[in-house]
Amino acid sequence: MAARPRRNIIHADMDAFYASVEQHDNPELRGQPVLVGGSPQARGVVAAASYEARAFGIHSAMSMAKAMRLCPELKIVRPDFKKYRSVSQQVFAMFRAVTPLVEPLSLDEAYLDVTENAWDEPLATPVARRLKQQIANETGLTASAGVAPNKFLAKVASGWRKPDGLTVVPHEKVEAFLQELPVSALWGVGPVTERKLRARGIERVVDIRAADDNALHELVGKQADWLKGLSFGQDDRPVTPNRTAKSSGSERTYPEDLTDLNTIRDELDRMTRQAASRLERRALFSRTVTVKIRYSDFTTITRSTTCTAPTRNPELLVERTSALLEKTEAGSRPVRLLGVSVGNLTTTERSDHPYNRKEPRFWDE
Repeated sequence: MAARPRRNIIHADMDAFYASVEQHDNPELRGQPVLVGGSPQARGVVAAASYEARAFGIHSAMSMAKAMRLCPELKIVRPDFKKYRSVSQQVFAMFRAVTPLVEPLSLDEAYLDVTENAWDEPLATPVARRLKQQIANETGLTASAGVAPNKFLAKVASGWRKPDGLTVVPHEKVEAFLQELPVSALWGVGPVTERKLRARGIERVVDIRAADDNALHELVGKQADWLKGLSFGQDDRPVTPNRTAKSSGSERTYPEDLTDLNTIRDELDRMTRQAASRLERRALFSRTVTVKIRYSDFTTITRSTTCTAPTRNPELLVERTSALLEKTEAGSRPVRLLGVSVGNLTTTERSDHPYNRKEPRFWDE
């Protein structure tokens, strides 16, 4: 078998991006615990936390009220996404000046394939170091970077020494790096899956290798083969510029818990129609629709359905989200947050005929 060609991949991730932009623009916030997000009185949530705030155990998606209890001296800033997008565009322009192979993951992180690059650097490490310095010089912000032979390893490496870190995993050190990783480092392993794996004695990434294939499939389903490949450091996914978004959605935290089922249905109907409108504007169709609910005790669930026929028909999407709502305890338990997202996006449409639909699949998150 021919050896795989070696690639030079960088995962670049801006450090505490939203909060860092606010600290840069307002000197009075520097060195202070800063949160970007909604008001505690309006039951807002944390969108971003500065490293000073993280020292108190505060993290994204935490309620502002809880964050304030952990650190009463917090400085709270309302998000300014127009400003964040502007800074993001500056950073991505630097990336694309080095290589056209830039795959955005969000406003503040991206993969770069610099195997060939405008600076004619044979190694990725000097490219990453130079980009980090350029970002600092031109924006006043810091970025962390991971350098590795593939996307999986580069992404894990970028979080290794945050903030302002640079972690390099050369080809000959991949095995030593893998030996250090907990199983939670694997792509797609969240808290629920991690608990299942640890209950079977799978504590580290490399423990996946010895796991029985059938037992692993029982635990993680179709992810099993993918995770086993990652446990050997294998990831052949290319860096894909201009990648089509895989999903689109919105969610809302309410000032007061929703207890009336009809009110919840109305809100879900409105969100679903907004999702359909976004699909129309972007000339996309969706095969998967997901409803997210967070109850008043912060228990969060999702319900999803995937159908054969892509659609952006608002009536059909409402029909699907309504069916998903029936699989929840909304109406009998107070609801704090509602969300709707559409996924498995495509630019082509097949028939919306009812006979093309599959029965919904449901699962908890």
